Amino acid sequence: MSHDTLTLTSADGSTVATFVPAAAMLCSSLTVDGEELLDPGKGVDAYASAGHTMGIPLLYPWANRLAAFGYDVAGATVTLPDDRALLPADPNHLPIHGVVPSLLRFETRPGGDDASVDAVLQWDAPQLRELFPFRHELRLAIRAGRGELTIVTTVAATDEDSVPVSFGFHPYLRLPGSSRTTWQLHLPPAERLLLDDQMIPTGERSSAPEGHVALGESSWDDGFIVGKLPARYVAETADTGIALELVDGFPFSQIYAPPGKDFICFEPMTAPTNALRSGDGLTVLAPGEEHRAEFRITYWR
Repeated sequence: MSHDTLTLTSADGSTVATFVPAAAMLCSSLTVDGEELLDPGKGVDAYASAGHTMGIPLLYPWANRLAAFGYDVAGATVTLPDDRALLPADPNHLPIHGVVPSLLRFETRPGGDDASVDAVLQWDAPQLRELFPFRHELRLAIRAGRGELTIVTTVAATDEDSVPVSFGFHPYLRLPGSSRTTWQLHLPPAERLLLDDQMIPTGERSSAPEGHVALGESSWDDGFIVGKLPARYVAETADTGIALELVDGFPFSQIYAPPGKDFICFEPMTAPTNALRSGDGLTVLAPGEEHRAEFRITYWR
């Protein structure tokens, strides 16, 4: 299957980012001076059709897992279909990462130069409203700069519906030419969300690592409440580094780094895992309100 792509190039030519508008505006490639910074996973086709994450995917309308195929929020009771053509599921058979990306087809508008683009999705199609019955507008404003990529997401409650805000991103970041066993992390102040055996938050919290932490062969799949925004997550070696900065609108995060894989995911999240069911940390927009969330990736060597 082929997918039309859109390419942004920074003004100095150093940074090139490729996006797939018909697959949830996936960022499938991000290079700086020819170095690929994103893990390709199983490829664009597997992402678009089945939600196998890669690159920088948008997780919408919820990030990570729900504890069951249904939720009750903002006056709506939703029973989700147990259908892999619509919703991916995790190994515990829980719905994960929102709807299948091929259902999220963005319209793009040039941003005025080769380095920027605006993308819009109107959440009013019957198939989408069966899964998330809240009419709204989803907007992305994306810009490439010297060694950096900035993505601003706005959820606008443009109709009469209140709109829960529970999305996130899942950037698969790499440090080219190095092994994860050599990476040092620098983590901002945060609280760890304790999880049950199905990776659902229990409501309890614990202290979280802060400052410099060696990644080595450690395994991460942990949720956090961010202490203060902006918050900066870094993976670096002696001569290269990559950072993800939660600029605004992302008060939660997830770190995912399975052992044996040369990538790390610093995941911006607007709400914790399972927020559509638990209500914990969940923002619900009243009609006419908007939620703006921004993150930035920066690479240096």
